[in-house]
Amino acid sequence: MSDPIVDDVQTLLDKELGDKRILEQIQRAAQNNEVISNFERNYVRKLAEKHLGRKPPEPSKQTIPDVEIPPVSPIIESQTIQTWSTPSKVKKSSSNHNKIILGIGLAALVIIVIAAASLSGISDSSPGTIVPDQTSNIPKSFSIKTDFPVYQKGDIISISGNSNLSFGNSVILSIENSKNLIVWSEQTNVKSNGQFATLTFAGGFGWEESGTFTIIAESDSEKISNTFSFTG
Repeated sequence: MSDPIVDDVQTLLDKELGDKRILEQIQRAAQNNEVISNFERNYVRKLAEKHLGRKPPEPSKQTIPDVEIPPVSPIIESQTIQTWSTPSKVKKSSSNHNKIILGIGLAALVIIVIAAASLSGISDSSPGTIVPDQTSNIPKSFSIKTDFPVYQKGDIISISGNSNLSFGNSVILSIENSKNLIVWSEQTNVKSNGQFATLTFAGGFGWEESGTFTIIAESDSEKISNTFSFTG
């Protein structure tokens, strides 16, 4: 099912209402089934109420199905060792019985050795051992940026970045003014390509004075920041 926000965005674009750059960004995200931030949805809703005379329908919450990983139990392949003996008329029954017991003992010893080798998990680090290169599996670096280095009061700020988190995980974004006071904060989800993005505007409490502002992105394991200039 397509997101109902697409119809309102298309209508606003056709009538040349609102910020074309923001609306086109929201339209691309909706068509690609990517996460649309609360700020973006509120932006479209307010334009629809003001110019179209209606509220867009509430979007359905996107849920991420849990992936159940079946338990993996170690499988020890049993080996059967068969012994063949050449019948001999001169062998006594007691000698045959002793050889059967010896064969069973050897088979049990072989199984124990194979099981110990497969479960030991000890790798050979002797010279000549080839260790696979795992550098190709290193995730993207954690980064954050704004679309412009300088903003004035009332400007729309586009925030984006890369994350080493998997799809659906959360990143907490915030902005601090030159006095290290938090003037904006939002939690956004990571997209399937490892990126995250949202929009906000320059203005409100804490935006009274010009200076260098800091944009911060924080996950469970990392925290990064970047700066931009603001002119009040």
